[in-house]
Amino acid sequence: MTKSLLKQESAAAPSPEDVARISETLGRMRLLIGRRIIGRTAIANIAPGLDISHLDVLDVMRRIEGEVTVGAIAEAMRIDPSRGSRLVADLVARGILRRDASQADGRRSLVVRTEFGDRLLAEIRAVKRTLLARVLEDWPEEELNAFSALFEKFVSNFEAIYVAAEKTPGSHLSDAPRAMS
Repeated sequence: MTKSLLKQESAAAPSPEDVARISETLGRMRLLIGRRIIGRTAIANIAPGLDISHLDVLDVMRRIEGEVTVGAIAEAMRIDPSRGSRLVADLVARGILRRDASQADGRRSLVVRTEFGDRLLAEIRAVKRTLLARVLEDWPEEELNAFSALFEKFVSNFEAIYVAAEKTPGSHLSDAPRAMS
């Protein structure tokens, strides 16, 4: 079932009812994400005193290709570089991150997780995965496989549209070119 769902290249336009249902569901999910339930649970259990933004820094560091710098972190988080610098400085002060010199350019400062930072990130991921496993525990394997693949496709297409709109001055998400399936 999963493979046949994913191989549909020229599917018909989504029905207004399906779009409305997804929109309503995304609204509910946004409230949960907006409250940062997973992150707040992880912080309360593992690292009281950290802010949600600190977790965001650790998360985006995993996704940055190439050297991880304060500028790359700020860009990936879509925040002002000075805010990114303050977040990184705070994480360095807490022993979660450290600064290293770039091998390519000694004047450039790289940001690296410490051993403590690696343990913290692993614990946060464990809390997140435990919570998701509880939510999904009674799903049939076929549905779970289909959902995981389709959800990844949905988010990837959403990201592609967002990035395209972000690169076009004066553009809005609704004006962005269609994402590749």
